[in-house]
Amino acid sequence: MTQSGHIPVSPRGKYLAILTIGALGVVYGDIGTSPLYALRECFHGVHGIAPTRENVLGVLSLIFWSLTLIISIKYLIFVMRADNDGEGGILALMALVSKQPEGKDRRTRAKLIALGLFGAALLYGDGMITPAVSVLSAVEGVNVATQVLEPYIVPIAIVILVTLFAIQSKGSATVGKLFGPVMIVWFVTIAGLGTNWVVKDPHVLTAFDPRHAIFFFADNGWHAFVVLGSVFLVVTGGEALYADMGHFGRRPIRVAWFGLVLPALFLNYLGQGALLINNPGAASSPFYLLAPRWALFPLVLLATMAAIIASQALISGAFSLTRQAIQLGYSPRLDIDYTSEHQQGQIYMPQINWTLMLATIGLVIGFRTSSALAAAYGMAVTSTMVITTLLTYLVARRSWGISRTIALSLAAFFLALELAFFGANLIKIAHGGWFPLVIGAVIYTFLSTWKAGRALLAARLKERLYPFDRFLADIAAKPPIRVPGTAVFMTSNLFGTPPTLLHNLEHNQVLHQRVILLTVVTSGVPFVEEHDRFSAEPLGSGFVRVTLRYGFMEEPDVPGALAVAADGQFEFDITKTTFFVGLETLLSTARQGMPRWRERLFALMSRNAVRATSFFRIPPERVVELGMQIEL
Repeated sequence: MTQSGHIPVSPRGKYLAILTIGALGVVYGDIGTSPLYALRECFHGVHGIAPTRENVLGVLSLIFWSLTLIISIKYLIFVMRADNDGEGGILALMALVSKQPEGKDRRTRAKLIALGLFGAALLYGDGMITPAVSVLSAVEGVNVATQVLEPYIVPIAIVILVTLFAIQSKGSATVGKLFGPVMIVWFVTIAGLGTNWVVKDPHVLTAFDPRHAIFFFADNGWHAFVVLGSVFLVVTGGEALYADMGHFGRRPIRVAWFGLVLPALFLNYLGQGALLINNPGAASSPFYLLAPRWALFPLVLLATMAAIIASQALISGAFSLTRQAIQLGYSPRLDIDYTSEHQQGQIYMPQINWTLMLATIGLVIGFRTSSALAAAYGMAVTSTMVITTLLTYLVARRSWGISRTIALSLAAFFLALELAFFGANLIKIAHGGWFPLVIGAVIYTFLSTWKAGRALLAARLKERLYPFDRFLADIAAKPPIRVPGTAVFMTSNLFGTPPTLLHNLEHNQVLHQRVILLTVVTSGVPFVEEHDRFSAEPLGSGFVRVTLRYGFMEEPDVPGALAVAADGQFEFDITKTTFFVGLETLLSTARQGMPRWRERLFALMSRNAVRATSFFRIPPERVVELGMQIEL
């Protein structure tokens, strides 16, 4: 890692191997467990089609080309080029778009940023469904061996999920060391299971011929299009490849994909296809029926471990996504616990964790089977993929210097594929696909309301802002009593006089000898270099205006940053410093701004946000909070 936390562009040797194994354990858990249920849903799900030889070859062809075009080409080759200072993910991409120069397409860009925010919101629905469907589908494997445990499948899945969420506070650093090796065993195992059946029926290898996919649509018409919604399950982990790019870098993710994951997935899907051609009755559980009977229970155990790893990746992803949203100003401050002294990405967010747990357990109890959950799976991911393509197009046009013709052609090609998947998944809405959409709409409302509310609050504060030069003239004309020590007044405004400073002077009639007007700014990049973090402007009369800059992947530590920055520039001793923070009470009014319901929602979110002092790591015994009422 570099000082700012980046992965080297081209890691080599032992370091590349370590990162590749790590990527196998974190990045590929979701897409790596898709064989548990994807092919089964094509032939045995709500909209399953008859497992004839022609249909099996057609579906396998669709699976092969979906993995090749969507994952290998779109994400691994093109989308991963759109890195925001090494970081990936839809919010990082959105930040990249938002900091580009404004041009004639300003309105288009604004709409795409709004779409990006909705795509990020949809990922929370994905984070709720993935643990439920992965763990349920893994545990259901015991049905193949014995029906005795069938009544206990849902309780066993709930116990596993509760345990998984309960240990999140311990951090995944220690457990994460096991993820890579376990997933290597998983991929080698599923490749071996598939190869065994491919050898028995080599004709299944002809599924690589795209004509089988064309014949499949020609023979089955509308039903083939409906099945496309189940085929999409094989690529549902695609967004994770991009989102976790900052943790491992492009090269290790690509090496892991092309070196192990993709061949293992191909072989397993081909093996399941060969099994179905020879035994159509195996459609109820083609993955587990690949294995000999003696290996079923070990395979269920391994599949459950892989499902837990897939779930862990989505849970950790939800934590990281929320932290990015907080730093970019789309979410109120929440509790963040740092679970590792060495890896800054290892965080735990209790509010998000318990919300995800309750939602996931509710899904398991409500849907009861992985097939029912699979019917709800896909809407959120297809929508997010479409949005990623649109945002990447804008980045390609503005940042990569690609001509409009080439960029538009690539975007249109991928959009044609993804909109076909999106259309096929629309049918799932009545079967549970509404759930991630509703979750996405609710979370989008929260995120957009917070962003708009903060802008409205800043406007209201600006209206009552007192010019700082006039403030200096006032205290020069009537000097207040100056007391020893340093006062830090936190403010979001870079020019005027902080209201907390005026209130303190009005009520206490004193000023400290040294006064720092502090503004913390989140930049549109993941990390800010140390030499760019701090800037100070002396204002005279003992006043200094200080700006601290952080990236949206960093954790602000205000006292620590001031201690480092003060060296040689101004005196700072935490034991002689008092931080003054405003505690605003927001009141909804009929003034022009946001609709009343959004103002009330913003006020509610603000009341429940974590105190700024805790978020910025300011010792509570060094803080004075000054209350004020603000009409929105």
